[in-house]
Amino acid sequence: MRRSERREAYGTTLLTHERPALPQSFETRAIHAGNTADPLTGAVVPPIYQVSTYKQDGVGGLRGGYEYSRSANPTRTALEENLAALEGGRRGLAFASGLAAEDCLLRTLLVPGDHVVIPNDAYGGTFRLFAKVVQRWGVDFSVADTSDIESVRAAVNDRTKLIWVETPSNPLLGITDIEAVAGVARQAGVKLVVDNTFASPYLQQPLALGADVVVHSLTKYMGGHSDVVGGALVTADEALGEELAYHQNAMGAVAGPFDSWIVLRGIKTLAVRMDRHSENAEKIAEMLTQHPKVTQVLYPGLPEHPGHEIAAKQMRSFGGMISFRVQGGEEAAVEVCNRAQLFTLGESLGGVESLIEHPGRMTHASVAGSALEVPADLVRISVGIENVEDLLADLRQALG
Repeated sequence: MRRSERREAYGTTLLTHERPALPQSFETRAIHAGNTADPLTGAVVPPIYQVSTYKQDGVGGLRGGYEYSRSANPTRTALEENLAALEGGRRGLAFASGLAAEDCLLRTLLVPGDHVVIPNDAYGGTFRLFAKVVQRWGVDFSVADTSDIESVRAAVNDRTKLIWVETPSNPLLGITDIEAVAGVARQAGVKLVVDNTFASPYLQQPLALGADVVVHSLTKYMGGHSDVVGGALVTADEALGEELAYHQNAMGAVAGPFDSWIVLRGIKTLAVRMDRHSENAEKIAEMLTQHPKVTQVLYPGLPEHPGHEIAAKQMRSFGGMISFRVQGGEEAAVEVCNRAQLFTLGESLGGVESLIEHPGRMTHASVAGSALEVPADLVRISVGIENVEDLLADLRQALG
């Protein structure tokens, strides 16, 4: 049974008799897309189908379209429908982690001899995947400043198959004009992939701006509570979605039912959380620009940020991630991280609690010595939804 047929069977057999058309408002879709009442009990939340296999009604007779939970699971299907609805895509796929999603995408679309353009400010794990894994089986990559359209254009060659973009980027909060890069990709006949983790679909809609695939670490803002690891792909094209689904099943790094349920629960409050993350971050960024020990603040919501105008055009607001550089170099930056109290010293981002880290020694250690090496005096914060005055006070004391 094709995955599209399985989704149809799921929609009419397991969770609802008829799926109503949803309004266009993001907040309503976040709560209702993929989430339908259980016809047996009336439960308003999709059950956790913690099951590996399914009873078949005769050989080849799949009840509801399910046979084995690596291939499909009703709770994961609910999440995948929700993801597609939020990104405005044709197909959503949920994985065990963000890097598992990236790996599936690259192994589906690339063969030895192909070439990819990646940002000069990519997430360290993404760079490691390209440099230490993908490159070993014959796929090459070039680094470009994706905020500069001519840099992107110059990096494309006759072997290029993908242009990879993060916006806002991790950890330097660079902004890429998605629509402009999509034009370069179309002209070159290549696909555009956008990592939308920092923005979330609430703040930014890359598919509507011309991207072919959106990547997420569901661990971050989508889950939102630092209690789950997951990843996602959302495609603009149904056929590409089917191809990726085939490889998802063949490779097997799928999201489990409990993790899928946790992410679905987190997504229901995504809109209200992102509003608070953004509101708090804007106030903190303003404070940091005035602090005598801060030499630079990287936040697209600041008018002096070089990508501010593009971010204002393609984002609803500017998000909850800030990076800043401090006087005194690397040791001073490390000391700021160590002195923070309310900001928890830890990797990851996007949870309701505020986090602080030193990218050079933590999340981006893998890019040391490369073209993507981050400044040693850089501190990255993930601004949570706590009282902003408490967060401001903590940062002031951490900066000394």
